[in-house]
Amino acid sequence: MPPAPVRALRERFAAHVERGVRVEPSETADRDGPAARRVRPVERRSDTTGETETGNDTMNGDIETLEKLSTDYKESMPADLRETKSFDWYLEECYEDPKITRNAHQRVADMFDYYGTSYDETEGVVEYELASEDPLGDGENTFYGRVIHQSIHEFVNKVKSGARRLGPERRIKLLLGPVGSGKSHFDKQVRKYFEDYTLREEGRMYTFRWTNLCDVIQDQDPADDVVRSPMNQDPLVLLPLEQRQRVIDDLNEVLDAPYTIQNEQALDPESEFYMDRLLAYYEDDLQQVLENHVEIIRLVADENKRQCLETFEPKDKKNQDETELTGDVNYSKIAIYGESDPRAFDYSGAFCNANRGVFSGEELLKLQREFLYDFLHATQEQTIKPKSNPRIDIDQVIVGRTNMPEYKDKKGDEKMEAFNDRTKRIDFPYVLSYEDESLIYDKMLNNADVPDINVEPHTLEMAGLFGVLTRIEEPDTETVDLLSKAKAYNGEIDEGDDIDTKKLREEAAEKAEIGEGMVGVSPRFIGDEIAEAIMDSKHRSRGFLSPLTVFNFFEENLEHHGSIPEDNFEKYYRYLETVREEYRERAIEDVRHALAYDIDEIQRQGEKYMDHVMAYIDDDTIEDELTGREQEPDETFLRSVEEKLDIPEDRKESFRQEVSNWVSRRAREGEAFNPQDNERLRRALERKLWEDKKHNINFSALVSANEFDDDERSSWIDALIEQGYSEEGAKEVLEFAGAEVAKAEMED
Repeated sequence: MPPAPVRALRERFAAHVERGVRVEPSETADRDGPAARRVRPVERRSDTTGETETGNDTMNGDIETLEKLSTDYKESMPADLRETKSFDWYLEECYEDPKITRNAHQRVADMFDYYGTSYDETEGVVEYELASEDPLGDGENTFYGRVIHQSIHEFVNKVKSGARRLGPERRIKLLLGPVGSGKSHFDKQVRKYFEDYTLREEGRMYTFRWTNLCDVIQDQDPADDVVRSPMNQDPLVLLPLEQRQRVIDDLNEVLDAPYTIQNEQALDPESEFYMDRLLAYYEDDLQQVLENHVEIIRLVADENKRQCLETFEPKDKKNQDETELTGDVNYSKIAIYGESDPRAFDYSGAFCNANRGVFSGEELLKLQREFLYDFLHATQEQTIKPKSNPRIDIDQVIVGRTNMPEYKDKKGDEKMEAFNDRTKRIDFPYVLSYEDESLIYDKMLNNADVPDINVEPHTLEMAGLFGVLTRIEEPDTETVDLLSKAKAYNGEIDEGDDIDTKKLREEAAEKAEIGEGMVGVSPRFIGDEIAEAIMDSKHRSRGFLSPLTVFNFFEENLEHHGSIPEDNFEKYYRYLETVREEYRERAIEDVRHALAYDIDEIQRQGEKYMDHVMAYIDDDTIEDELTGREQEPDETFLRSVEEKLDIPEDRKESFRQEVSNWVSRRAREGEAFNPQDNERLRRALERKLWEDKKHNINFSALVSANEFDDDERSSWIDALIEQGYSEEGAKEVLEFAGAEVAKAEMED
């Protein structure tokens, strides 16, 4: 049975994952053992009858209509999306809600808070629900793991520092990690939520367009009578700097935010051209220009339209140049306006498209050095300098992603010193808690269309454990081996254990080349092998997936995976054997549990243990259950429980005080005593119960299938099914671990 924090993690996962097909823990898993996953259709409740439905709603005639679909879509769009407003309206709106004038860093920072946060005081980490819960995707794209949420916390802190103009606004946020660590996934999640945020009232932003240009500018192409701001700039940039600053000072007086509004940008060259021509025509009457030739429009981020969001990836050197970043001449307009005219420029570069939002550089350090120089201006000066156009001010959060080899190469290049100095590295390591890792594969199964198959207890956890063992650094101390360290990282530390997790992390950070968790087996490899094992089970007409099957696929395909260095094969095979042995121990525990488990007896023994502990601590006597006489606490009974946890004589008092404090704390909170809620006490009582009852078990029947009594066999299988096993899986674990249990006991 997993520790309580692990069970809580599972419950949180189950609560927020609701899809058309889902993989659920068994109902008895929390009580009896690790959750098994059964893939089945989700039950839905009818809006009209309240009755439970399974599968397709159309079976009951509840179908979507065009009218309903249209209404839902219209309600999801901002009311002013298609409207045009005057500049005067926008100015008044700024005073009503100064946040509509935020810059990109400020808007992205607020976005993370908008979808919800929770604070882990122990770790000092803020978990952002757009990653920890994924409310837009109903949990489909949730991130798991302490180290991942630390990375996200660090990323957001840099964005928030940039919002306060502390320096990171002029830096590239470089996500560094091994393949499959979640960098791209997180980057995509940020862009997805930014799109949604700008659709909402809290995230709204505006830009402008020029109108009636042909009325004033004689050589204006009639096709360009209406021209949208090429850089989607904030309408405030239409005001000259002196007048703009007066407005901004007023806005900051009423702004309720941990940052101030600042905007010193110049108009983009094309807009500057129109402004100059129109001011000349109206004899510098700015009001006439803005009232007659400017319309304010709602701006919504849209990655498909390359609007406020842009991704950029390296291509072949011969087929890529810097104009893909900064824009190029619009050759269709040269014949109309001439080559040096700002109206003949195509603002289609990636930096242009990303303005007011997020620029995402995929495999950033694979770009040619000449390209990376463009990032120097884009970050430090917040401008771009196209070949055929004046410089352009930009406002965006620049995010880069890269893998380890490219980072090591560029880090050692002296010619890249200036670029490296303008990056803020955020490490994105692999997950280092195997229970968290198992939730990644749980999510994979929930998000997929998978056959009806039972994922047996321990399967995903053991797969996760193998991945974690390949990622964590070998501990230097002789008292902690690699498996113990992995369990410590998973939160499996008893108060009596002499393991300092914080110290282990610090030592690993010093030992690792870049950081712990930056090398090892990718979740993609493990996920791929789980998928192969599932399909193989179906081909063999097996309705279950067990750890044994997954182990076999790991072993068969480890050397065929391109991302695993040959030098690591021998070591990884050794880790796999460690995981096999760990599973063997857990399977044996499950079988023992099935043979001897009695929840009422555990409750009774637990109450007896606590009565004797309290009498021992209070130096009091206790009434004998049979005679009714007062007697000293039964030290023999107390030690028979404590020895099942290998608690030595000199530590018995601290353990008794520990459980006594736990019971007292529960009592103050109004909760009844239940030994199932204390992992260590439950484990000790279960082991004692096994010692008390094993003498009545027919072990020879476990060794030889021919000696199984049908009723006896059925009762054992039923007990395993209660722990989350399928019937077939229960038979396999009896065959695998039952003989081990029987042989050990018969030898004793």
